[in-house]
Amino acid sequence: MAVSFVTTSPEEEDKPKLGLGNIQTPLIFNPSMLNLQANIPNQFIWPDDEKPSINVLELDVPLIDLQNLLSDPSSTLDASRLISEACKKHGFFLVVNHGISEELISDAHEYTSRFFDMPLSEKQRVLRKSGESVGYASSFTGRFSTKLPWKETLSFRFCDDMSRSKSVQDYFCDALGHGFQPFGKVYQEYCEAMSSLSLKIMELLGLSLGVKRDYFREFFEENDSIMRLNYYPPCIKPDLTLGTGPHCDPTSLTILHQDHVNGLQVFVENQWRSIRPNPKAFVVNIGDTFMVTHLDF
Repeated sequence: MAVSFVTTSPEEEDKPKLGLGNIQTPLIFNPSMLNLQANIPNQFIWPDDEKPSINVLELDVPLIDLQNLLSDPSSTLDASRLISEACKKHGFFLVVNHGISEELISDAHEYTSRFFDMPLSEKQRVLRKSGESVGYASSFTGRFSTKLPWKETLSFRFCDDMSRSKSVQDYFCDALGHGFQPFGKVYQEYCEAMSSLSLKIMELLGLSLGVKRDYFREFFEENDSIMRLNYYPPCIKPDLTLGTGPHCDPTSLTILHQDHVNGLQVFVENQWRSIRPNPKAFVVNIGDTFMVTHLDF
């Protein structure tokens, strides 16, 4: 399970790879039922050269301490240098002392578990519609026919705009009913905290590129972002499938909080490296949009 927040609206995802075999009714991804079978469906089995491996080296990612960082010129300079080096190599770094309370992070994970523990019919009340990027998705079974990920997601938008100050809370109440107001309240607060954190990170990214610290902060204020809850259910054949396949984030910035399961891997120098979970840290990933911006300098 992981909770991620990406700055700026995501680009349209890859079009479905539909073939003649997809005329039939799409497979329904219901892990509790699939795990009663002796084997997982072939649609979830990945090619041998893409199957997961736990025997990978750990990625060396810098740990950026944000406490009093921007008020200390020396620490700020060191942090911007480390971020610059990391972004040139692989685009990942960790931030600690970020100001987000442990209670809020714990609540975000708790309500993620509560949502995905609901019956499938309840989760499908907010089923993601074709062409949209918000709502519940179960392994993309209606869009792809092979190499399906063993995961469920719930995505919703957040806009740092005073005219839509309670957009997340409203989404849960409007889509699922007022009984889900506690969900909306937690994720509204979480998104606001992530938006503030992303702007601090943008200041450091600006300094790492040799521009004023407010250069990117001003550009991304009132950002349009998406919050995604990722759930990777237990699998009877975990060595045959992947929770999420190889991909690049098309957005500007991803801020991810991992749970205790070590599953995140990054492809660097033609090999996969893992990022060990750190409950006190957020994983920051520079997306394709920001990489293009970087190349303009």
